[in-house]
Amino acid sequence: MVKRMPRLLAGALVGALAVSAQAAEKRKFCVFDPLGATGPVFAETKSSKVKALGWGYDLEMTAYTDEKIASDDFKAGQCDAVLLTDVRAREYNKFTATLVALGAMPSYDQLRTVLTTLSTPKAAPLMSEGNYEVVGIAPAGAIYVFTRDRSIDRVERIQGRKVATLDYDPAAVVMVRKVGASVVSATTSSFAGKFNNGSVDVAYAPAVAYTPLELYKGVEPNGGIFQYNFAQMTFQTIVHKDKFTPEFAQNMREFYQSRFEDFMGIISKAEADIPEKVWVRPTKEDAQGFDNMLKDVRIALREDGIYDKKALKLMLQVRCKADPTKAECTDGRE
Repeated sequence: MVKRMPRLLAGALVGALAVSAQAAEKRKFCVFDPLGATGPVFAETKSSKVKALGWGYDLEMTAYTDEKIASDDFKAGQCDAVLLTDVRAREYNKFTATLVALGAMPSYDQLRTVLTTLSTPKAAPLMSEGNYEVVGIAPAGAIYVFTRDRSIDRVERIQGRKVATLDYDPAAVVMVRKVGASVVSATTSSFAGKFNNGSVDVAYAPAVAYTPLELYKGVEPNGGIFQYNFAQMTFQTIVHKDKFTPEFAQNMREFYQSRFEDFMGIISKAEADIPEKVWVRPTKEDAQGFDNMLKDVRIALREDGIYDKKALKLMLQVRCKADPTKAECTDGRE
């Protein structure tokens, strides 16, 4: 009888979920993952399906390998919810899209603090823009610069090089042009191929892309990865507000935040799995030079209306709490 209990409990759970699914309202959830339904992003997102049943919604999940198509289907109403990278999510919420601002969150601890703040009910108004609402933000990892030539170890050495650039990301275009490099249009689906086949000299991505997108093919044998956090990439789930209740939205944001460490585990492993010889570490002077340059770009993009001022202020407060001695904490430039 004792041995049968686990099976009975499992059967009861399956039965309860089946009843919940029948009673729940069906909604289509379109998930961008470069590797499709077998990818890590899609796998991690599946857990939200079970939670959603308890909140009254049966999420029908569909994987997309082309992020633009996922976004277009969402805009057209073919998806009730969609998971995208923060850059692609810009047209739905400028505040949350600004989390990827260049140099705005140097550490994962700072990212954790910001995302914890944004998962609270008090921050809910910042998550909405028109009929769109961000109901979950997950870390995707620090963005690093990948090069096919290890001699590209300073900003000035990128000058004249070809960089795979997400041309729908104004910040990236401004940054590439600022260092005197050439913009080569790319998407989240095409940048790896262009880097690996030598069409570009430089690309940028989080460590989680290194193995699945085979970026080691572009790095080997003479390239490297510059170990400097240029920005924090996040995945964001956006919904049509009229398709979900406010309670669902808040529950989902809190659920995403509760799984922060799970996502960070994937990121940490991906960074640790990159061979030590591949990393190119900047000197303290070079790192300070990057800090100053990225700050200038952030301010310029804020003035141009690309970055949200409230989001930049929040991240500045978090940086200054971590290190009050930073010059930016007293000069008032951000």
